[in-house]
Amino acid sequence: MFRWSINRFCAGEEKRVGTRTVFVGHRPVSETDAYVEQKFCDNRIVSSKYTVWNFLPKNLFEQFRRIANFYFLIIFLVQVIVDTPTSPVTSGLPLFFVIIVTAIKQGYEDWLRHRADKEVNKSSVFIVENAKQVKKHSEKIKVGDIVEVKADETFPCDLIFLASSNDDGICYVTTASLDGESNFKTHYAVRDTTELRTDDDIDSLTAAIECEQPQPDLYKFVGRINIYRSNQETVARSLGPENLLLKGSTLKNTKKIYGVAVYTGMETKMALNYQGKSQKRSAVEKSINAFLIVYLCILVSKATVCTTLKYIWQSNPFNDEPWYNQKTIKERDTFKILRMFTDFLSFMVLFNFIIPVSMYVTVEMQKFLGSFFIAWDKEMYDEEIKEGALVNTSDLNEELGQVEYVFTDKTGTLTENSMKFIECCIDGHKYKEGISEVDGFSHTDGPLKYYGKAEKCREELFLRALCLCHTVQIKEGDNVDGLIVNQERSTYIASSPDEIALVKGAKKYGFTFLGHEAGCMKVQNQKNEIEKYQLLHVLNFDPVRRRMSVIVKTSTGKFLLFCKGADSSVFPRVQQDEIQQTKVHVERNAMDGYRTLCVAFKELTQEDYKKMDEQLNEAKMALQDREEKMARIFDVIETDMHLIGATAVEDRLQEHAAETIEALQTAGMKVWVLTGDKMETAKSTCYASRLFQTNTELLELTTKTMGDSDRKEDRLHELLLEYHKKLLQDFPKNSGKLKRSWTVSQEYGLIIDGSTLSLIFNPSQDSSSSNYKSIFLQICLKCTAVLCCRMAPLQKAQIVRMVKNTKGNPITLSIGDGANDVSMILEAHVGIGIKGKEGRQAARNSDYAVPRFKHLRKLLLAHGHLYYVRIAHLVQYFFYKNLCFILPQFLYQFFCGFSQQPLYDAAYLTMYNICFTSLPILAYSLLEQHINIETLTSDPRLYMKISDNAMLQWKPFLYWTFLGAFEGLVFFYGVYFLFQNSTLEDNGKVFGNWTFGTIVFTVLVFTVTLKLALDTRFWTWMNHFVIWGSLAFYVFFSFFWGGIIWPFLKQQRMYFVFAHMVTSVSTWLAIVLLIFISLFPEILLVVFKNAKRKNHQKKLSSRKESDSLSSRPSVRSSRPLLLRTFSDESNV
Repeated sequence: MFRWSINRFCAGEEKRVGTRTVFVGHRPVSETDAYVEQKFCDNRIVSSKYTVWNFLPKNLFEQFRRIANFYFLIIFLVQVIVDTPTSPVTSGLPLFFVIIVTAIKQGYEDWLRHRADKEVNKSSVFIVENAKQVKKHSEKIKVGDIVEVKADETFPCDLIFLASSNDDGICYVTTASLDGESNFKTHYAVRDTTELRTDDDIDSLTAAIECEQPQPDLYKFVGRINIYRSNQETVARSLGPENLLLKGSTLKNTKKIYGVAVYTGMETKMALNYQGKSQKRSAVEKSINAFLIVYLCILVSKATVCTTLKYIWQSNPFNDEPWYNQKTIKERDTFKILRMFTDFLSFMVLFNFIIPVSMYVTVEMQKFLGSFFIAWDKEMYDEEIKEGALVNTSDLNEELGQVEYVFTDKTGTLTENSMKFIECCIDGHKYKEGISEVDGFSHTDGPLKYYGKAEKCREELFLRALCLCHTVQIKEGDNVDGLIVNQERSTYIASSPDEIALVKGAKKYGFTFLGHEAGCMKVQNQKNEIEKYQLLHVLNFDPVRRRMSVIVKTSTGKFLLFCKGADSSVFPRVQQDEIQQTKVHVERNAMDGYRTLCVAFKELTQEDYKKMDEQLNEAKMALQDREEKMARIFDVIETDMHLIGATAVEDRLQEHAAETIEALQTAGMKVWVLTGDKMETAKSTCYASRLFQTNTELLELTTKTMGDSDRKEDRLHELLLEYHKKLLQDFPKNSGKLKRSWTVSQEYGLIIDGSTLSLIFNPSQDSSSSNYKSIFLQICLKCTAVLCCRMAPLQKAQIVRMVKNTKGNPITLSIGDGANDVSMILEAHVGIGIKGKEGRQAARNSDYAVPRFKHLRKLLLAHGHLYYVRIAHLVQYFFYKNLCFILPQFLYQFFCGFSQQPLYDAAYLTMYNICFTSLPILAYSLLEQHINIETLTSDPRLYMKISDNAMLQWKPFLYWTFLGAFEGLVFFYGVYFLFQNSTLEDNGKVFGNWTFGTIVFTVLVFTVTLKLALDTRFWTWMNHFVIWGSLAFYVFFSFFWGGIIWPFLKQQRMYFVFAHMVTSVSTWLAIVLLIFISLFPEILLVVFKNAKRKNHQKKLSSRKESDSLSSRPSVRSSRPLLLRTFSDESNV
């Protein structure tokens, strides 16, 4: 849609491949060359869907793509064209009501988008033209314009950062409106333009920018700028994401900046990232479609039966053409097949109300209004971030009540992602807490803990590495210069909490990072001396390399490379004889649940550095495949390093994370942890969060169990068969059961890593076994919990897709907090984003966002349960009440010679679904709580009662259908037997067919409304108002409709019918008696259920009393979750 919009506004724009050239300030780079102004998009943002001219045709087209709407349109056209027994108004009015309500809703939403667009497009900006500032509307910005942006203003388009008010050419930006990250990000001006800090200076710049065509990745940009100076050689500089200021970002802590527009309007990265509503379909929608097919078959069957019986009836000449109703010549000459087809269509029209067209509008309103209850839930509000839950799509509310598999990230989702430096090891020597100065570290806190010490020069080298190898910035305005650092005032800014924790850890032990100054990093050592290191290159972290490096130059002229990263990515790149002494500490720290990083260094010769510098600069200037070229050079640079040591950082388990997992498992859900972290760390977290229990036998499919043999696939096949056989023996009866059973004596947990998963999903062609995936899947489904570690983002999505596509199509839910979780969030049926500290990409791409993992418990067990029950009841009720409505009409044909005579008046046919029965079910579907929320949250087993789409299976559907058929029979034949006494009035006046139909309709409206009242367990003033108000409105409308002679009607058949009807005592008695007979089975069922519930509650209360007597305090509750060891678990 947006690509189309871009093409519409950018006629003649080339395909979005290759590069574009932007001339800064629209100045040609050479006076001899003719300057041809390029055509790019203007800066208008168009997020609206419609215009004044296309709203009507486009909206109607979209609405009639729905099968039900299209069906009713056909019925309406049949009524207009064919001589049918009911007026076209009867089906046309409900249809047009639905269409108009939906169009008004969509039109209003689009008007809001138009208004928001206008506000953005008409905002004022300042553009530098001829060394002067010109005020313009934002929509007037063109590619190549130099724009000035001041502090706290939003960037009006994507700009290349040229200069700022800061001497060092740095500015700070927040991207909260793009990815939700509220922390400051540092951007850098082009090195050669940092001094152009005035309008005159910036206007003198002659430069051309070559960059890639617009693409939606917020974190990727490739370009270069060529700066032309008179009588000097052209200077070329590379441009990357750090030089690009994105539209929607806000300038912070910087007075002003100058930038040149490179992408405008619908070509900005923000516009290209616009996402429509989720296209995921819920199980309820699929059930509705199945039920519609059944009712469509019933409709066709009724029409076929009536058409057949009509011609059987008319086979008797007297019935076909009685003396008082002779046929016309035209009727006699009409072809019989054509007449039969016309009659069939007429019966279809007569019975078409069995298909509930208004149900779609009611379901949409229920989903839209119901989603506010999640956002308004105060218990899901987090005081720390001052935010609550967020609903990005309301189409999946009921799916929250059907989840069978939960896939969760670990860091930031189960854990706090709030890092604390715990300990480190240098050359195999452990350092923890405060160490005395004789050991090299200043004694700052805690008692002396002596573990042996490394050489002092190695200690200092390690701490310098921590102070230099990072991307941390110090927030401007904090006084950090000089010898004394005010710890409370210095604020570190970084994209990852790990980096801040390590810098703070080094600070605690005497080495303080003081920030950047003129391209140098300043470090204060233990002697309070300031050391300066020239920062030459930063080899940024990426998820593939899993490490980062910096190249610095010391004041003595030495070139040093410092590297930090995961042990799996650092160990193969250092001297092998240095690994073992550090590896022991890394593995022990991982077992304790700490996040570990290894630190290495390498000293470079001037020749080595010069060669690397040339290679890096050449790769940075590339416009095509820049990232791949950089990765290859990084790979060469980061070799033959020397290992210094490792760090351990604690990431605490989130509050109530363990209780939440336990509740989800009790509710019948299987929880899988998918993480990129090390196996030992992840395993420890799984024990702490109670994913793995003490009696859980762990089955491992990891690099460790696979061994180093060349035939890893053969070993994998052996392990898969061994585990499969073991699970089949222990769970013979449970083989087809997907849900967790708490009755089995032995539980199994599976641990698999990314490299083994690659072998399973991508076996080699010469592999003897091609069924790895199916055996692996069977093992996974039989395990009570699964841990997948060392996972790449795409592997997370592969796992989710594998389970999602298994037999039975179980409902999956993915929850995560980082950009690496987006793929699995999009893949799952329901995606939940945590508003965490790794940015808001996950929350932005999710269906729902919550502040903490613990909120998942209430979201699923309470909100999900209630939404599913409400909408399931709504769907079944709509089909039930429409069957009650049309069955008497069908039966009436047997008593009127199949003449297509309507039983109900046209006004009743029209108003039944729109007014008389619509509001009570809407209120019920929004407010009903058949079980209170506290009980649902505290007793997770209740969730299993509605699992597997229990309320929308064929069994409950048939129950509702038979109930509707029974009540329809009672309505019709009850009134029919009442009419056996021909004189129902005192004056001997006989009631007619319209009175007959009105009595049936009255019993119908009262019965279906009171049925809903019987089903309601949670009464509010709104329920009372709509239920009793709807009945009162029906009575009022009937008096009003029959009390006036309406000039626009051809016949006044309902005149005073209702008023005369209610004067008969027999009629009153019949109505009350028939309502009671119709509801009697339901009343019996309610009484039986209440008695059963009270009995169950008594048993529960007695059980709780016995449990409380036998209960004892738990050892476990007094200790932090991540500090529980396996022996602690066994002692409980």
